[in-house]
Amino acid sequence: MKREGDMEGNFEPQSLTDRLFDEVHMEFSFRAKTPEEARAWGRAFRHRLWEVLGLYRIEVPNDLEPEQVEEADCGDHVRQKWYVTTEPGVRVPFYLLKPKGATGRLPLVLTPHGHNPTGKELYVGIWHTKEEREEIEEGERDIAVQAVREGYIAIAPDMRGFSELMREDDRREGKRNSCRTMLMHDLLFGRTLVGDRVHDVMRLIDYALTREDVDPERIAITGNSGGGTVSLFAAACDVRIKVSVPGSYFCTFRASIGSIYHCECNYIPDILTLGEMYDVAGLIAPRPFCAVNGREDPIFPIEATKEAYEKLRKVYEVFGVPERCELYVGDGGHRYYKDGAWSFIRKWL
Repeated sequence: MKREGDMEGNFEPQSLTDRLFDEVHMEFSFRAKTPEEARAWGRAFRHRLWEVLGLYRIEVPNDLEPEQVEEADCGDHVRQKWYVTTEPGVRVPFYLLKPKGATGRLPLVLTPHGHNPTGKELYVGIWHTKEEREEIEEGERDIAVQAVREGYIAIAPDMRGFSELMREDDRREGKRNSCRTMLMHDLLFGRTLVGDRVHDVMRLIDYALTREDVDPERIAITGNSGGGTVSLFAAACDVRIKVSVPGSYFCTFRASIGSIYHCECNYIPDILTLGEMYDVAGLIAPRPFCAVNGREDPIFPIEATKEAYEKLRKVYEVFGVPERCELYVGDGGHRYYKDGAWSFIRKWL
């Protein structure tokens, strides 16, 4: 006789999610056999990806209104702070780092950050506490500084929901980010927070291409965790990005954000009706792509990352350029691995 409180037959939500993963029809699962078929697939898929991200719903400003507000001598490079208007009423702050003594047009590396409350500052090596300094050193998170020391111009912006782009009420309450509220409000208007961040990256490229010191044919993007998310989606959406190196993100949706708790900003309505993460990454082909992941990363499991990588390599094989697709596995957890990132960027920029 079943007693009140017995669990038999009770609904278990993850089992439903697993069934939905098993049954979902992904419209743009990669099935092309020739480069021509692959290009046609990419054109159709990229348009639909722009739609689900909400990119078509974001107004593009007539004037970026760039404004420099600071400059600092950092020894081997100069660090400037700028603002640009990425949509009406939205002023995005970013640091621009340039090697001292550099002449001519240089490659550009965009370095979107992940879930840290100081946003862009960590990526340019600015720390305020011992803990922040240790995070930079142990996780190799001063990614923009690494870029400028490779000889590139680096742009390190705040991502929406963090630092200067947080909601004021969240800042007063000492919260680390505003991701949840900003995503929920975005959804009311058919937008997403991933889409907002990708849009900002594209507008930063617009700004960079007005400069006489940036080479428009050599643009790369790399960031870690949430910055890896933006590095993948921005390159999938904007072909001006020539090299994409997401850190601590590339995996399958099923094994990562579809299996455990993740920040709300990761979620894009309908994305699984279009394709898996390796299909989205396939939109970057035939441009060079390298996933940099940790062997012990608990939230982006390495076995699923390897599975996704094998699927992605098939896209590059159809394009005839399998050498442009790599996976670097670092001996550690959820962090950046500069050895894997910069050797690849150096090779292709």
